[in-house]
Amino acid sequence: MDESSSQRIYRAIVEAEPPAASRIARALDETEELHALSVSYFELGNGQFEVSALYDGWPDESRLQALIGVAADGDPTSALRIDDVPDANWVTISQGQRGPVRAGRFLVHGSHDRERIARNRYTIEIDADQAFGTAHHATTRGCLLALDELAKWGRPDLVLDVGTGTGILAIAAALAFDRPAIATDNDPVAVRIAAENAAKAGLRQKIHVFVADGLSHPTLRRLAPDLIVANILAGPLDDLAPAMARAVAPGGYVLLSGITGPQAHATTARYASLGFVLEKRILLDGWATLLLGRGNASTLFD
Repeated sequence: MDESSSQRIYRAIVEAEPPAASRIARALDETEELHALSVSYFELGNGQFEVSALYDGWPDESRLQALIGVAADGDPTSALRIDDVPDANWVTISQGQRGPVRAGRFLVHGSHDRERIARNRYTIEIDADQAFGTAHHATTRGCLLALDELAKWGRPDLVLDVGTGTGILAIAAALAFDRPAIATDNDPVAVRIAAENAAKAGLRQKIHVFVADGLSHPTLRRLAPDLIVANILAGPLDDLAPAMARAVAPGGYVLLSGITGPQAHATTARYASLGFVLEKRILLDGWATLLLGRGNASTLFD
């Protein structure tokens, strides 16, 4: 590579079947070793999905291959390809691969599809950016499906979204329940993006976004949310379980994702030991979304 290569955009591409492709997409999106400008995940047909990540400069191939291998966990993948993307707008490229996604009554789309989407209460506009959460990943879709179902039961007074990313789940909750939501993330970039998306959705006054690590922020210790949403990873969810049990209002719920199917049993058991009862499990592309009620959760909604 010559020195000018660091000024160009490059796209790393790998193909796999749905469970492995989903794990690879999330790994590429969340790794701190290789910062991707954008990660796309979409269906090619014939049971294959393509995962592509855009990088500002030539990425470390050996690290990419190692990361993909760990995420694939023995499932077959295509050979890794890295293409030059000269003289192009990477945001347009990444968004061009992302069509609208429906999850129950929710319809999530990018700004490039704005003119051809019929908007309603459950329509959310989220662009590819430097934060996780555009509904293309199974963990986000699973949470949206669960929120859609919860909205048919009633309305919580307060929702807390931990690890909000783009803010999509806080926005979905505020729209579906017509109630305020608190959204937090330990990444200031994600917090900025989530606040911008909330404002774009007309929810600037309804969604309060700030930087926080887990549930340790003083503001969070003063709250008693009826519903806590956390689409993060199994390890942090395990660590947060005691704080979740202390924070959620009696009769409230936690909605957890970022958990693989095999991890779901251990996560359920961890929360059950603290008084939570599994109400619903959603499995999509090898990922699990868990809805757990604390105590008599059926009394939560009015």
